Amino acid sequence: MSDGGFREVRLGQLFVQLADSLVSEFDVVELLDQLAGSCIDLLGATAVGLMLADQRGQLRVMAASSEEARLLELFELQNRQGPCLDCFQSGRAVSEVDVDKQADRWPIFAAELRARGWGPVYALPLRLRTETIGALNLFRLPGDPMPDAELHIGQALADVATIAVLQHRAIEAGERLAGQLQIALNSRIAIEQAKGAIAEHAGVDMDAAFQLLRGYARDSRRLLTEVAGDIAAGRIPPQDVTVARVHMNEPD
Repeated sequence: MSDGGFREVRLGQLFVQLADSLVSEFDVVELLDQLAGSCIDLLGATAVGLMLADQRGQLRVMAASSEEARLLELFELQNRQGPCLDCFQSGRAVSEVDVDKQADRWPIFAAELRARGWGPVYALPLRLRTETIGALNLFRLPGDPMPDAELHIGQALADVATIAVLQHRAIEAGERLAGQLQIALNSRIAIEQAKGAIAEHAGVDMDAAFQLLRGYARDSRRLLTEVAGDIAAGRIPPQDVTVARVHMNEPD
């Protein structure tokens, strides 16, 4: 199968997985993590971050393709400037390829972007009609702007993810979306705590710790957020995760 054919198959699978969340129980945080990772593989992004609004309308980092991307998203929030914030506030896509224009538009954020060696930046709204619930950030290397066709696919993925998150409100018997997003935010906090505990125990970085956490959850046939909550609460020692993953990966 050609690279193009493989990519089309992967895109189709991702859309099906996103659509499946509309009719079955699913984990919001894991869905958004999957979306971020897929944007790396399918759209050629260098890094990806995703933010959702909490119950007070404040943006929170909910998913990222790497620890470096997550930290940049946090930096954007802390300094209150950057493409994700502009996108969320306007409800429209934001793109800036030119380095000088980035510096004029977001001087603090642009400097941090340069420090990481990244170039063109794009933010796509998570929006349904007039309701915007977050934004998807896509980063590329300098001199490598994202083609319009890729941006259209990225927006389509963001739209389906938005519908999935909004549908989650209806599935939960009419609870307000803000409440659901707050639950997701709490889950994200637990995941970060679990990653930290695993990273400290195993002596690995946060990205590797997340892979161990996710692999343990999948091998245990449990939701990622459930396992993370148990680790954060001390019900699952972090060493159990690393030991279990080593044993499961040993040859027969």
